[in-house]
Amino acid sequence: MRYIVIGAGAVGGSIGGRLAQAGHDVVLVARGAHRDALREHGLRLVTPDGTRTHALPVVGGPDEIELRPDDVLLLAVKTQDSVAALDAWSLRAVGDSTAGESLPLICAQNGVEGERLALRRFRRVYGMCVWLPSSLVEPGVVAAPCTPYTGILNLGRYPAGADDTLRRIAADLEKSTLLAPVVPDVMRWKYAKLLANLANAVEAVAGPLVSPEARVLVDRARAEGTAVLDAAGIAYADEAEQEELRADRVDVVPLPGAPRGGGSSWQSLSRGTGSIESDYLNGEIVLLGRLHGVPTPVNETLQRLADSFADGHRPAGSMTLAEVAALLDAAG
Repeated sequence: MRYIVIGAGAVGGSIGGRLAQAGHDVVLVARGAHRDALREHGLRLVTPDGTRTHALPVVGGPDEIELRPDDVLLLAVKTQDSVAALDAWSLRAVGDSTAGESLPLICAQNGVEGERLALRRFRRVYGMCVWLPSSLVEPGVVAAPCTPYTGILNLGRYPAGADDTLRRIAADLEKSTLLAPVVPDVMRWKYAKLLANLANAVEAVAGPLVSPEARVLVDRARAEGTAVLDAAGIAYADEAEQEELRADRVDVVPLPGAPRGGGSSWQSLSRGTGSIESDYLNGEIVLLGRLHGVPTPVNETLQRLADSFADGHRPAGSMTLAEVAALLDAAG
């Protein structure tokens, strides 16, 4: 199988680099300065076991590559960029068929909306719950600081189940320093990750979540999220299951020359992209709360706050925790 990584940033670059290191056929899809650096210098992947440069094919979009029946599309763009990517790739020819009709597409994304968007355009959609702390250090350079595994990638067919294609993909990932459990209920794991990602907005606007005050704000957002999922009857993996899966498998270690940055939302603000995924993290809880009659003032406020930071190109971490707390208190 050939893996086409659509969005070769922090997560996509880490997965693509590890697959390439294990000898798998990989094509990276990227834009702008990152694409140019990948083409000129290769993908430099910094990990606890050293730094390796992978000279891989790099394309800017589907019009630059001829798709094959053995291709696997790995969608690793932020959810807010999904529709454009899915539209661009789904109609591309694969022999007498199209990518949407015949190729497997894996949503390696935070949140739970990517799979629904994909299923409108692709027949064979798979969910991936990504536990892979990583960062795009500079164009062409990705840091993945976890050991002994680079990440844990729970895999399942969407909306549920598994198949032989998925098991082959998981086997390739397992040979690539990535733990890839095949599960029949991948969305249960992705909803659990959604609850964890409600903290992203707090980190993005107010910096590292290391103080007791930060934890209080995060706990408020997650308590609201849990109440909403319970009211909606949506299952999610509990903390004990998650801890058992991650225990001693993804320990973060310092990497020389690659300081640990914040999470995905913090990175979006730091790079000044002008967009952020809060509409599909905190906003997912807001949506479900409105559908099921559960108030969500904390997540509504965090969603608006993160969106305003992205729209105004405000620096990541430039608000104090006290200021964020005051806004949440005023919201009720």
